[in-house]
Amino acid sequence: MDMRLKPKHHLVIAVGVLIVAVLTTGLLIKFNGLPVSAPRLTDTTKSPVVSAIDKKLASLSTSDKVALLFMFHTPGTDPAVLKDFVDRYHPGGMILMDDNIPANESDTLALSQAIYGDDKSFPRLVATDEEGGTVTRLPSDTYDSAANLDQKPPSATFTAFDQRAKLLHALGINLNFGIVADVTSDPNSFIYPRVLATTPSAAADRVEQAVKGEKGQVLSTLKHFPGHGETDLNSHVTIPKTNINFSQWQQKDAIPFERGIQAGANVVMLGQLIYSAVDSQPASMSAKWYSILRNDLKFQGLTVTDDMIMLLHSGDPAYIDPVKNAVAAINAGADLVLYVTNHGANTQVDPAALLNGVVTAVNNGEISQTTLDSAVKQVLTAQQLAGK
Repeated sequence: MDMRLKPKHHLVIAVGVLIVAVLTTGLLIKFNGLPVSAPRLTDTTKSPVVSAIDKKLASLSTSDKVALLFMFHTPGTDPAVLKDFVDRYHPGGMILMDDNIPANESDTLALSQAIYGDDKSFPRLVATDEEGGTVTRLPSDTYDSAANLDQKPPSATFTAFDQRAKLLHALGINLNFGIVADVTSDPNSFIYPRVLATTPSAAADRVEQAVKGEKGQVLSTLKHFPGHGETDLNSHVTIPKTNINFSQWQQKDAIPFERGIQAGANVVMLGQLIYSAVDSQPASMSAKWYSILRNDLKFQGLTVTDDMIMLLHSGDPAYIDPVKNAVAAINAGADLVLYVTNHGANTQVDPAALLNGVVTAVNNGEISQTTLDSAVKQVLTAQQLAGK
């Protein structure tokens, strides 16, 4: 018998070898993980979300990018006035204060819609401070707050913030600076009436539930990182300082923030206070604290400063220049810089001067293009989430 294979037999064997190879690879994938040589999808493709953000980023000028890094405020309840403001300055977002809430609360929706802008994929952020209780912008928010949540099980915090988020969502507000992750048991502390609990463990339980309650309705924010509970001073009028060290911070103040981050918080607000044993700068301008937030607590979302005008109110000459402060915050790691402009006495900071000053800092290399683009991507990501 002729034992030599005919051409068609070669083909059959080749196909059989290929099938065996595929099955073997499948077994390797199933039992041993991906082989070293096997390509991963993420090596060769990008998700639609990333592609859309990259495309948007590529379309922006330096001035456009800088504007996206700011959240401003202007008073009034006329949608046309707010639309004119955002059309002039093109900020990444606006914050609604009590002077923006109409007598008929439901009319707030028209304000939010005036702020969004024309790009439905990347609507502007519309924020407010709706903690409930001591800090309430919306009169109809009568839900449980820090005043009594410490005395109720953590599930009550979920319910309160779920209801609060539903109210905000109905009014078009897509970002809430509402979850106080600070912890203190000192009744003399400025922040005491606003904390969700007086021990790290109890506060963490409630912060976690607050984040889960807001999830999918508004972007949730933890504040005031790294923790206002270590001082009894009011950061609206001075720059509070504490000398507790990093290890002490890890054992107390870090715990509610870490739990909130693990629960999926979208935003972390950095406070205007100094932990002198860690850094001499206010946290909002401290590269060390942004690094701790990103690398130690593994936060991947949007970072925002507390109101930078608070630094001006401190009277400290080191922080008298609002442009210099903004540049320092951005270089430290802030994605969004908050200036509650034109809100009562001593808040008259010119948005145009701020924007022009930061554009100049980019053009002269004081802020790198890499730093700028990284922050803009975070803002665009938040806007895209808010638009879903």
